[in-house]
Amino acid sequence: MAKYHFECGQRSAEWYRLRAGIPTASCFAKIVTAGGKASRQADGYMFYLLAEWVLGCSLETEQAQTYWMERGTELEDSAVRAYEFQSGLETTECAIVTTDDELIAASPDRLVGDVGVCEIKSPSPQVHIARLLSNDIEDDYRCQLQGQLWVMEREWVDIVSYHRQMPPCIKRVDREEDYIAKLSAGVRTFVDVMLERRLELEKRYGPFVRPEHRPLEIPQFV
Repeated sequence: MAKYHFECGQRSAEWYRLRAGIPTASCFAKIVTAGGKASRQADGYMFYLLAEWVLGCSLETEQAQTYWMERGTELEDSAVRAYEFQSGLETTECAIVTTDDELIAASPDRLVGDVGVCEIKSPSPQVHIARLLSNDIEDDYRCQLQGQLWVMEREWVDIVSYHRQMPPCIKRVDREEDYIAKLSAGVRTFVDVMLERRLELEKRYGPFVRPEHRPLEIPQFV
């Protein structure tokens, strides 16, 4: 059963803590490709998550954000207002949703009712124009969108391409059960291997002291 966390805001300290060391929907493409095959990026992503687990903190900080990530955060509220106006739907904020074991997560931009999700992208002007003409947004984000629907146990996601000086492009994406079966199996296998590697690290180099019990400097291993 999905666990919804409303007690904190996105990009808060608690939000980073809940995400640290576990795969999230925005990075599922590093585990399983849009075609349902294993991704070549999986090992590198796993080492990243294991580093977060050893250090007991997230490596994903606002300082590490790209220009487009920062722009998306800046425009999110206005994009949500445009989506609500265009669709006639109301949205709700939710920091993060995890699986029952809290080993897999997704961070929705907004929830829509009891069965929907709103995911916002704020691309460059030329990319937004291409999306307005083609109405084709979802292919670039198949893993993320279907991953959100899987983790959050929801039925559809409206993906929104937003530019403040142009009309929004909104595309509804429904659950693809066949693909979700492949995606969930791939992510679960990834998590099983990750847990085995956690245990190996703990046996060889642990125990690891978490930030709440020590100063926040990175530990030095000899």
